[in-house]
Parts: sequence; C-alpha cells; structure tokens
Amino acid sequence: AARMAAPTREERTACWGARDEFWQCLDSHGDDASKCEKLRRVFESRCPQQWVKHFDKRRDFLKYKKKLETEGYIPPEAAGKS
Repeated sequence: AARMAAPTREERTACWGARDEFWQCLDSHGDDASKCEKLRRVFESRCPQQWVKHFDKRRDFLKYKKKLETEGYIPPEAAGKS
C-alpha cells in the first residue's frame, strides 16, 4: 500500500467542510444516510480513508453521548425488562 502523504491545509479544510455538510445532512434527515449519498461520496473523495473511518466512529460516539445526555443511561440488561 502506498503511504499516504499528510494532507495539505487545503485538503484538510476541504475534508472537514465535506464532513460537516454530510453530518448536517444526516442531522436534518434523522441520520437517513440514503438521503445524503451524494454528500457522503464527496466526503469520501475529499478525505483520506482513515479519516473517514475515524469520523464515522466519532459521529457514532457523539450520537451515543448525546443520547445518554438526553435519555440518561439505561443499562443493557434493564432495557429488555421494562
């Protein structure tokens, strides 16, 4: 595998801009990725693959954190017993 050169500042800015637009789209469509496919492709084309993976994980983590803040923590074993 070719080692990826570190992205230039312009490339980083383009990547973050694409990520923000994609995330905004997800936010406004209740995380329906099918509504944001075009932006997802732009995001993937402008960001190094490792970054895409990292940002996907980060988004999941942020969503999870937000859910905990809004709904409180429900232990997995208690969730099925309601």
